Amino acid sequence: QVRLVESGGGLVQPGGSLRLSCVVSGANFRITTPGWYRQTPGSERELVANISSGGSSNYADSVKGRFTISRDNARQTVYLHMDNVASEDTGVYYCRVYWRREFWGRGTQVTVSS
Repeated sequence: QVRLVESGGGLVQPGGSLRLSCVVSGANFRITTPGWYRQTPGSERELVANISSGGSSNYADSVKGRFTISRDNARQTVYLHMDNVASEDTGVYYCRVYWRREFWGRGTQVTVSS
């Protein structure tokens, strides 16, 4: 059974930093392309960033230059390092992988507020 567990969310001030983690089990993590998505009330879930098995990353325009996605295959973990956060970054952040079908974590709340 594939399982994704996110952590690292919380309250952060504008301009601050946060690191999200997602541990993936039950899949051959090394060959997947895990991604981070976020969702705000009334909006659809949107891609924030993903990273291929070869390490190539893809970012939403709104986070380019501020967020960095990385992966640790030995730990089967994907990270999202968020720098210079803004109020628009507030939302629930979900981790996703595709392994025969797509799997999602339960999400972690990020709130950017002073």
